Parts: sequence; C-alpha cells; structure tokens
Amino acid sequence: MAVFWPNLAFIANALLPFKMYLFKNVNDLQSHLNKIRKKGGKIGFVPTMGALHHGHLSLIRQSVEANDCTVCSIFVNPTQFNDDADLEKYPRTVAKDMAMLTSVDNDVLFLPDVSEIYPPGLNTELKLDFGELATVMEGYFRPGHFDGMAQVVKRLLDIVEPHSLYMGQKDFQQLAIVRNMLTQLKMPINLEMCAIIRQEDGLAMSSRNVRLEPALREKALLLSQTLQKGKAKMATQTPAEIQQWAIKELTIPSFKPEYFEIVNAITLQPIESFSDTDYVVACTAVWVGEIRLIDNLIYKNK
Repeated sequence: MAVFWPNLAFIANALLPFKMYLFKNVNDLQSHLNKIRKKGGKIGFVPTMGALHHGHLSLIRQSVEANDCTVCSIFVNPTQFNDDADLEKYPRTVAKDMAMLTSVDNDVLFLPDVSEIYPPGLNTELKLDFGELATVMEGYFRPGHFDGMAQVVKRLLDIVEPHSLYMGQKDFQQLAIVRNMLTQLKMPINLEMCAIIRQEDGLAMSSRNVRLEPALREKALLLSQTLQKGKAKMATQTPAEIQQWAIKELTIPSFKPEYFEIVNAITLQPIESFSDTDYVVACTAVWVGEIRLIDNLIYKNK
C-alpha cells in the first residue's frame, strides 16, 4: 500500500505540495516501479540506514536530476553490525527523514521491516570472495561487516532493480566492494560515487556526529585537517612517512586512531610511492570518545 507524505515546506509557502510514495511491502514497491519501467522511465536508487543528513540529500539530488524516479530505502540492517550495542544505539528518525526526503523531491521511500528483507524461506546469503578488498582497514577492525553490507545491498538491488545506484565517497571501502560485487555478478547497474559533503568547518557529515560530546565535536575536525595536511606532504614524503606522521597527529587525549592508510583507490592495497598508481586515497578511522568516525580524501586521481 502506498501513502502520500506532503512536503510541509511547500505547504508553508502556499505552493502545491510535493508528494512521495511510501512502501513497506516488496510486492507493492515492485508493482509501482514496473509501471515506470514499462513507460521507459529510468530508476535511481539511494540505499540508507536513515538518520539522514545533507550528505544523503546530495545523493538524492543527483539521482533526481538524472532519473525519472528516485527510490530511497531506509533500513537499519542488523547483519552488518558486529556490535549489538552499536545497532541498538543507531539513531532512528523516520519522521524527520521523510520530511527531508520530500524537501528534495524524492519520489519513493522504501521502509521495510526485517521480515521483508530477510523473509523466512528465502536464502539471501551472498557467497562472494572480495579478497583483500574486504580484509584491510574497515575489514580488519570490523570483521563480518562487509559480508552483511554486501548481502543487504544485493537484496535491495534485486528488489528495486535500478538503472543507477548512488553511494557516498565517505564510505570509500564499502563503495569499492559494491563495485566489485556488481562486476562479479555482472549486474547491469551504473554505480555513481558522490562526493563527501562536509559541514562548514570541514567535518564529514555523518549520522554519528550527533552523538559526539560538544567538546569532542570541535576536536573531531582533526580528522579532516590531518587528511589535508597529509596531502600537502606528498611532494616531500613517502606514503609510509605520512601515515606515521598522521597516526601521531591523531593520537591525542580522547582520540584512538585505528588506522590511517594511503592506498591504491581501486585495490585498496598500500602503496610504496605516489608514482605507483594514478589513483590514490587516504582513509582513516578514529575513535573520538565513544564514537567511531571515518573519513577519507583522494590524494591523486589522474
């Protein structure tokens, strides 16, 4: 069953309200999307776990501009959390999310229960070997995370069957693994990487930022600052030297860096020299108090 959610901002401006379809059932969603496909319409898809911010909305905007119908899903996927407490604490702000989606003219919201994504009797297990893509950085510190992520993305893609998939650069390793999954499964879906959206002071937008203590929120700028300063050292220092310097920079009271890696942006493997490849990214993960933040910066792409 579809329902409409009026865009309150449009109503306040005395204009015609934009209306968004909301589906909780797979069959109803697919029936709606099939009608669009039969008319030759293109479908863009933005999978999220909710707690939306302007970074998510930038993905929606890009999809809306390029497609006839944009689908956003909100589903907090239990299989990609390796910490039950983290799953429990993950913010759930559906009413706010819906208002934000209508503000950027999102067409369809898919808001399924766990039983819709993982129904009894349906084998959604994904048996793919991502090799070293999944064992470094996030894969090392969050074992099993990418198995759960790939499983739910594949399931959602099977449900929505989009022409294009929009994912944010901030989760760079996740994006690399999804790209690899699409290649392995020969899925004819265009993957669009959308740039990181940062707050005015440079902090990468994240659903976790709201959980930072005020004093640590300001200090969290150190992540993006260190990434930028590291890039400035490329002409005079090796990747290993910059990594060593960065870890020291990030090792301050209330901070616990897990990694700062400078890698080939396709293979995610360490490089010895910046001349080794034309596509280089620096990625970092740091515990800031009780909150784990990630960020990255492309150092070279030519």
